[in-house]
Amino acid sequence: MFKKILVPTDGSGLAAKAVETAVQLAKTQSAHVVGVYVIDPFPYIGIGDASAVGLQAYLTEAKSAATRALDGLSKVCAASGVPFSGDTIERNVVYEGILETAEAEGCDLIVMGSHGRQGVKALILGSVAQKVLTHAKVPVLVVKER
Repeated sequence: MFKKILVPTDGSGLAAKAVETAVQLAKTQSAHVVGVYVIDPFPYIGIGDASAVGLQAYLTEAKSAATRALDGLSKVCAASGVPFSGDTIERNVVYEGILETAEAEGCDLIVMGSHGRQGVKALILGSVAQKVLTHAKVPVLVVKER
């Protein structure tokens, strides 16, 4: 049924639950797992050398977090015998990066964690999962916190 499953990850505990679910599903379907970590661009535009130093420190930490998250996903896939490929991308809007990756990789399912925002934050900010659900052209499985 599913041949290529996209798993966006941010390295959080909830993302780890989505990883477990995606890998179990991929194993039953003989599917390939594609991991993606979307880096938000540097949030501060300053003047002078301080902004260049801040940008470099931010990108170094973001790439390190991406490597840790994708390595974790890779290990879970390897332990289950599920084929894996992963990439880190930088996009202004995280959900758009997820959707672009799904399309570019030919994924037929997206499995991701729900961030569980509630109240005013959810109304103002929305969630990445909600945006992916709204705009995805393929099925989306949202793994909720238990």
